[in-house]
Amino acid sequence: MEAAKQAVPDGKLSFIAFPGTAFSSPHHHTFFLRGNEPLTSRLVQPVLVDAKTAAVTAKPELPWYLTALLVSQPLHFGDYGGLPMQMIWALLDIASIIVLGSGLYLWLRKGPPAPNAVADDEESAAAQPALAREGAR
Repeated sequence: MEAAKQAVPDGKLSFIAFPGTAFSSPHHHTFFLRGNEPLTSRLVQPVLVDAKTAAVTAKPELPWYLTALLVSQPLHFGDYGGLPMQMIWALLDIASIIVLGSGLYLWLRKGPPAPNAVADDEESAAAQPALAREGAR
């Protein structure tokens, strides 16, 4: 742990993966450290420490897509901005539900088209070519 803390002095321990587990290699303890700032507190920095010698063997950077995923996590869960931001999102959600519900209500209430409307549409469609021919003369 001391070797990992020396490699990332301002990091706080998030979790440890022991040798042979899914998040570590067969020969390393992997320490995942988080930063202290708002942005870096979401990101983890893996530090691989050799299990026999306790020497830091690697401090790999996270791939860009994993960094993007970790940084966008608060947007998904809505745990940024505190209670005022959550209230605003709740009001916007309710407004969206009302718009969707009223549109669905109007669509269902409209019902099927009247038989006269279908017949009128067919007559007007049949009359349009005749009118076009008369206008061309």
